[in-house]
Amino acid sequence: MLTLLLAGFGTGLSLIVAIGSQNAFLLQQGLRGGVVAPLVVICAGSDLVLIGLGVGGIGAVLERWPAAIGVTAVGGGVFLLGYGVLAARRAFRPSVMTVGDDRTPVRKAVLACVAFTWLNPHVYLDTVLLLGSVAVAHGDGRWLFGVGAGIASAVWFSALGFGAKRLAGVFAKPVAWRVLDVVIAVTMTGLGVSMLLGHV
Repeated sequence: MLTLLLAGFGTGLSLIVAIGSQNAFLLQQGLRGGVVAPLVVICAGSDLVLIGLGVGGIGAVLERWPAAIGVTAVGGGVFLLGYGVLAARRAFRPSVMTVGDDRTPVRKAVLACVAFTWLNPHVYLDTVLLLGSVAVAHGDGRWLFGVGAGIASAVWFSALGFGAKRLAGVFAKPVAWRVLDVVIAVTMTGLGVSMLLGHV
């Protein structure tokens, strides 16, 4: 039982820790001093739903209907490119970003978080297809494996969202925001372009 939980935890963590649009957005919001609790719930909750679908076998359905992922990729690619442009613009005006400056309304942040989560085709490929395939390979223990992956998701997003404030000292200087926004712009633009090139 413990072995399955740890296997799921390790696999889940390895898939979500990599820098991506969702992680970058959550980190940014945490650094800005905004309300991160609902964003953490959205990220972790969405992962739980997707993990459940993968473990339940929906991954096999998506493999037979790749067009669904393609449509999501195009929409997600356009969205990421737009956000990348905004981040690039902020990189040239770092003074508008300061720690504790909660300028993003909760509703807007929540909608953006939902978009970053559900318009990212990699979420379906990694969480539903890949993680689901690994889980199914454990037979009757696949649900314990899925629980472990779900715990990893909750731990990671909580640490990222609520732990961002510990970096407040580093981001007290405008140059730090410039670097962060450059990284975000490059990440978002790169992911957006790769999505569009791969599905257009």
